[in-house]
Amino acid sequence: MDDDQHTDSPRSRPSRRDILSAAAAAGAFTALGALPAFADSAPVTRQPESPLLAEGATTRFWYQAPASDRAMIEQGLPVGNGRLGALTGNDPARELLLITDATLWTGGRNATLDADGQFPYGRADFGSFTLLGRLTVDLPDHDLSAVSDYRRELDISQGFVTSSYVRSGVTYRRRIFASHPDDAIVLHFSQTGGGHYTGAVTLAGTHGETTAAHGPRTASFGAAFPDGGLRYGAAVTAYSTTGAIAADGPRISFTGCKELTVVVSGGTNYAPDAAADYRDPSLDPQRLARTKVLAAARHPAATLLHSHVADHRRLFERMDVSLGTSSRTQRGLDTWERVQARARDGEADPELEASYLQFGRYLMIAGSRDSLPLNLQGLWLDGNDPDWMGDYHTDINIQMNYWMADRAALSTCFDAYADYCLAQLPSWTELTRTLFNDPRNRYRNSTGKIAGWTVAISTNIHGGNGWWWHPAGNAWLSNSLFEHYEFTKDRAYLARIHPLLKGACEFWEARLLTTTVTDEATGESREVLIADSDWSPEHGPLDAKGITYAQELVWALFANYRTSCSALGKDSAHGKTIGALQDRLHLPQVSPKTGWLQEWMSPDNLGETTHRHLSPLVQLFPGDRIRPDDSTPKALVDGATALLTARGTESFGWANAWRSLCWARLKDADKAYQLVVHNLRPSTGGSNGTAMNLFDIYEVEKGRGIFQIDSNFGTATAMLEMLVYSRPGHIELLPALPEAWARSGSITGVGARGGFVVDLRWRAGKVTEARLRSVGGRGTTVSYGGVTRKVALKPGGSIVLRGAGK
Repeated sequence: MDDDQHTDSPRSRPSRRDILSAAAAAGAFTALGALPAFADSAPVTRQPESPLLAEGATTRFWYQAPASDRAMIEQGLPVGNGRLGALTGNDPARELLLITDATLWTGGRNATLDADGQFPYGRADFGSFTLLGRLTVDLPDHDLSAVSDYRRELDISQGFVTSSYVRSGVTYRRRIFASHPDDAIVLHFSQTGGGHYTGAVTLAGTHGETTAAHGPRTASFGAAFPDGGLRYGAAVTAYSTTGAIAADGPRISFTGCKELTVVVSGGTNYAPDAAADYRDPSLDPQRLARTKVLAAARHPAATLLHSHVADHRRLFERMDVSLGTSSRTQRGLDTWERVQARARDGEADPELEASYLQFGRYLMIAGSRDSLPLNLQGLWLDGNDPDWMGDYHTDINIQMNYWMADRAALSTCFDAYADYCLAQLPSWTELTRTLFNDPRNRYRNSTGKIAGWTVAISTNIHGGNGWWWHPAGNAWLSNSLFEHYEFTKDRAYLARIHPLLKGACEFWEARLLTTTVTDEATGESREVLIADSDWSPEHGPLDAKGITYAQELVWALFANYRTSCSALGKDSAHGKTIGALQDRLHLPQVSPKTGWLQEWMSPDNLGETTHRHLSPLVQLFPGDRIRPDDSTPKALVDGATALLTARGTESFGWANAWRSLCWARLKDADKAYQLVVHNLRPSTGGSNGTAMNLFDIYEVEKGRGIFQIDSNFGTATAMLEMLVYSRPGHIELLPALPEAWARSGSITGVGARGGFVVDLRWRAGKVTEARLRSVGGRGTTVSYGGVTRKVALKPGGSIVLRGAGK
């Protein structure tokens, strides 16, 4: 296609209105409809029978002391409904909830470049994810020193936190959950033995808001950020069948209640609409929050709980996993003791490891439903100053957050990620076309052309970018969205993301440069296409051309776009044009000096040998152009293996997870498993590892660790990849099964690319039975036990495969 059909001169840039209108017309924006703002709740279907599971039939993490108010990010137990989240402290005398809404961000579009042609990146311009509020329930006579038999637990099978204790012969119990059906967080206080509750509920904002009473037993606050005009609000109510309850200012007092239910909700007027600057001016969040809590309060706590548990189980029970049996001694330890014992004794604890995988799934269900996607913090904060603003990093982190979803039977949780990208696309397109070729930008296109869209390393929720431009970020985002289609075979979804893929390809049509390379083996020269000046995340030269990271991502982008054109029967001519460009792309070589896959178009190592990022290995994982079979030259596999070895096995949690995934792809079970074990080491004094509440801790500087959620998902993904590998047309069972899990095990619901779901059992390291179900796939090969079988299924059909050769 001619350049004037796909590129724009920097001197003839379209207006913002033109770009937003064009994006809407292309369907990338108007096809949303799946990313609602804070809105009226749909009618809830109540459960006629209790969905609660029997004691002992659930996966729980338990502790013998409450969380410290000063260490909530490491000790607080998380709940969430996909939009609204909280960390819970569970102190008998003072229940503390740190409440978040996924859309409560400061900042704005951040559309003015700094002097170096890059984006500002601070809380005042780019903005930050922040807390919605702090909820406390004070019980003055329930001091921890005055109670016995204290226990708190997170039940991830049913989605709630429970704490209990005995005081003066009375057993007190509280249960906390974040309900997706009722769009609220519920706290229920009960007791057996003739006790009662007297105290106060207080809801406080974290940005200087004033909470006031509204009605006899409800309090709320509302405010707006001056920088971007985002409005927000929250409300709380309390009710009981006994005692007295009264709201006065910011407090709701209760006296002599045999049981008590507290309901809190809140949100913002954020809207996924670029044309409206991502705001709904008609929405009053404070009013809506009051409406939601009062609607929930019309029902007994048990009714709210049953609706929530049924909803949670519908997602959680799509996968079941057993990696073997732990010892009686291990089972007798509380969760923190058990994590410490695993590291201290070096003895495998397969039930703990399976539970860690399931904890990743719990966080996905709690953090990614019907709202924005999970950011660096997921949905959980302990203050308003998260590192990196709790943003969306596009050079590994947001992608890693969603590697697990399809593999772990949570494809619907992926929707928030895709919806976010589609909602941001009009703004990303405008910013690219008006700012990317700024003469101060060291990454600008040398061709002088501009088209399509790209992003910076960091993105916010307002259509804005932060930090440095990230040209290949559009390819990585596009590829991860396309991979969801490979798992689901959902053509309607593919049609929604097709304009996004197309726009990314148009960007690279305008950006690629022609250069001549010489084959060292033959001495022959040929012309190839390479990426313009870029930075291999996040080290080395800032202006290198043809970096492996970009070449590999663009190669995959072009392949995926061509598949989309073919599957949808559209843009066939453009697909052929992109195919011709793909054929000319330079692909990385193995360095004759280091023996490593080259990260730059140089035989020299131009960066840090043990750097945390594995940028040049993106086609080992998450891609699969490099794989240890006859389809890939052995020298290329050996070069990738040598580079991975040189990177080492000691890094941050997310970096270890990525390494584990790459070793799983190379079928090295021992190394893949050891990196999982590394991430399960207890974090002490801010060190890298697992916190008491199983959040992954990232040591940003000596003695200071922060929570970053990507490792919780990346490590779980690595565990799944050790059990099932897939690409379109091929599935391999137990490709990297570690000895620790080999004795016996099973897993159900594993998503496989090509449109299949796998249930699997094994014993003594060998598959005993596998069931393959089609969710849209029609044919694949399945390898296990040295045997490869061709399988043909109709959508919805299934087949059972037993032991090798049977």
